[in-house]
Amino acid sequence: MFLLGALLCAVISCGEKTVEKPDICAHRGFWHCEAAQDAENSIASLRLAQENGLWGSEMDIHLSADGVVVVNHDHIFHGLVIAEHSYEELAAAGKLKNGESLPTFEEYAAQGKLSPCVLVVELKPQPTREGADKLLDNTVRILKEAEIFDPSRAMFISFDLELCKRIGAEYPQFTNQYLGGRLSPSELKEIGINGLDYHFSEFRAHPEWVEEAHSIGMSANVWTVDNPEDMAWLIGLGVDSITTNEPLLLRSVIKENNVTKNTN
Repeated sequence: MFLLGALLCAVISCGEKTVEKPDICAHRGFWHCEAAQDAENSIASLRLAQENGLWGSEMDIHLSADGVVVVNHDHIFHGLVIAEHSYEELAAAGKLKNGESLPTFEEYAAQGKLSPCVLVVELKPQPTREGADKLLDNTVRILKEAEIFDPSRAMFISFDLELCKRIGAEYPQFTNQYLGGRLSPSELKEIGINGLDYHFSEFRAHPEWVEEAHSIGMSANVWTVDNPEDMAWLIGLGVDSITTNEPLLLRSVIKENNVTKNTN
């Protein structure tokens, strides 16, 4: 029953969106369904996250050799290292599974502007510090040009601790979450980072970190959760957002959890 629901791209009107807690974040967009043709990080996957009324849609970004911010999970696209090739070379190397060209972040931001669905922007580690800084600078510029450089429209996540520190120093108004684990909420706050977005195994080892984060005004999100039992446990733990490849499954678990609470 759960899997069937997760495989369908059931569209609901944004005007009829209900409040869901925790927030639902589509991992690499809502890609794991027929309508997106399993094309993760595609424009279609972002559009489907928007159309299904999801709180947020996560995407991964890199910097090409000629300074173009591209949306792709791995640092290699069709055999080419993104940081070593121009966007023109990368786009010519192949297509996404649904036939789209390799998306630029400009295209993503243009689609993102059409809906309140939050852009959860993962800045991937780059080969050099200079490249990482340029990735952030270009990303901020693109969000500003799209008129969505707003904490209610976009947030930042990264495994690059130094980049998270820089975001915290220069853009403290934005949610800025470290992905790498190991550090407690208090340790992150000491270095200017205002959130954590950890693999669910980190919260299994340290369930107290959710309450600790909330007690010092930080957000606690979790990735990537596709199992309904793990979802239910994390909902009970009180995390703020769950990133998942199965957003409709998570929606069902949240609904069932709320019904259980209301009948107890």
